Amino acid sequence: MARILITSALPYINGIKHLGNLAGSMLPADIWARFMRAQGHDVLYICATDEHGTPAELAAAAAGQDVRTYCDEQHLIQKKAGEAFGLSFDWFGRSSSDQNRALTQHFCAALEKNGLIEERVDRMIYSIDDGRFLPDRYVEGTCPHCKFEKARGDQCDNCGRLLDPTDLINPYSSVSGSRNLEVRDTRHLYLLQTKVEPQIREWVNSKTDWQPLAKSIANKHLDEGLIDRGITRDLSWGVPVVGADGGPREGMEGKVFYVWFDAPIEYIAATQEWAEANGKTWKDWWRLDEGAEDVRYVQFMGKDNVAFHTVSFPATIIGSGEPWKTVDQLKAFNWLNWYGGKFSTSMKRGVFMDQALELLPADYWRWYLTAYGPEHSDAAFTWEQFQSAINKDLADVLGNFVNRIVKFTESKFDGVVPEGGQAGEVEAKLEADLRAAIAEATEHYEAMEFRKAAASIRAAWVLGNEYLQFAAPWTALKTDRDQAAVGVRTGLNLVALFARLAAPVLTASAPKIAASVNATDLSWPKADEDFLNALPVGHKVEAQGVLFNKIDDAMVAEWAERFGGAEN
Repeated sequence: MARILITSALPYINGIKHLGNLAGSMLPADIWARFMRAQGHDVLYICATDEHGTPAELAAAAAGQDVRTYCDEQHLIQKKAGEAFGLSFDWFGRSSSDQNRALTQHFCAALEKNGLIEERVDRMIYSIDDGRFLPDRYVEGTCPHCKFEKARGDQCDNCGRLLDPTDLINPYSSVSGSRNLEVRDTRHLYLLQTKVEPQIREWVNSKTDWQPLAKSIANKHLDEGLIDRGITRDLSWGVPVVGADGGPREGMEGKVFYVWFDAPIEYIAATQEWAEANGKTWKDWWRLDEGAEDVRYVQFMGKDNVAFHTVSFPATIIGSGEPWKTVDQLKAFNWLNWYGGKFSTSMKRGVFMDQALELLPADYWRWYLTAYGPEHSDAAFTWEQFQSAINKDLADVLGNFVNRIVKFTESKFDGVVPEGGQAGEVEAKLEADLRAAIAEATEHYEAMEFRKAAASIRAAWVLGNEYLQFAAPWTALKTDRDQAAVGVRTGLNLVALFARLAAPVLTASAPKIAASVNATDLSWPKADEDFLNALPVGHKVEAQGVLFNKIDDAMVAEWAERFGGAEN
């Protein structure tokens, strides 16, 4: 049994997340956590809301609330949305927690002790019309490198270069659109990433099993040359900057840490929150000197978060000089687009997590976003592909198979696993083909290749359908009840097996599928299992009704009108 620590990128506090956010971090992390638990491993899956920074302040003001009240409400909304989607967080914490405050201040002190923190007087953008210094992402303008006209002050989304606001050409406030900006002096703390660049490069180079997307982004930023990063901001909401005595640091009164400094530290702090709430220990998950040597740490995130997780957060961890656990595998995802464009609340383009569940149960979305998600390239959501995937994969291949064999058993074999007959060459070939499909799915899951794993699982379901068509127990029953019994018995065992294969993705449906053959085992099948003889003769079965309703054209037309489609 392995000890596996899983974190997914923290969803930002201001508003419910769209399907692309779900597909690119939280959902695959959940599926992998479930898969590993189903194999018997000790898994700890941690996530949290990212609550600091200007966007939270502005969103709270727009809602007419103080920022703490706003974050309290939004955290609960996001927590409930995650639960409704079946996300199996062991803990869903908050970056505004006392634990994160203490750890963030601790890391700053450790970095400063090692000569990696420096006070500098910055020339920063001040918006006269807004009456405030503008944080990086609230200054927009033209990228000096690629000339993209809507680059943010922290990063250009077009070329991916990390920026400072003063680098931008023709800058303006994204809060108000005002160009009435001036550069003013303000004192801030800088993390001297340039001093730890050799250690970070050595660390990245040691990750020989990282997938190409994450590795290429990390090397791109290293090859461009790291810059020292400001880690404090002129804001009122965030982790306060303190001195050695724990009080306000002289010259830094009223300043807080940059959200991108404290947010990744919340992975550690949220583990502490979990431990304190559940009577557990947390340092044995994060400190190499406290037992974390045997922990495998895996991060899941969208590609736009990779730079901070492969450069900035490692600079904090490595630069502290303390024996903290660093990530072993980083699984990065591309973007899920909406008909080739971006999700947009204001333009009514795309479906967000709460809206999705108004339309269909979570399992429909979980399957589609896994089997057709943005894993190795950007993917475009379309209603037409979604409809086809659900109708073919879930309704026709899986749901129809389960209901067909269970209802036939109820009507012709008294609703029990029948005796009689002996399995033959057809069943032996089926078993061999299934073992190959399960081995493929296992290999793909372990490699975090989710689309490939889904394809292998679907292939196993197809094998079951092909077998049932060939065995045709409803035809055999007319002349040979024993032969029909073999087909029925095999088919019912396939139902139990298919529930187990579906369990990491179809969290609500898999137990219903298993219940149709009165089974409860949802563990991942082992290589040497006799899974075609798992249900004893005489075992009671009971159909659970329609498992997956089909999506018709009228539904697609209605949803396209409401949320946008090809014509939008």
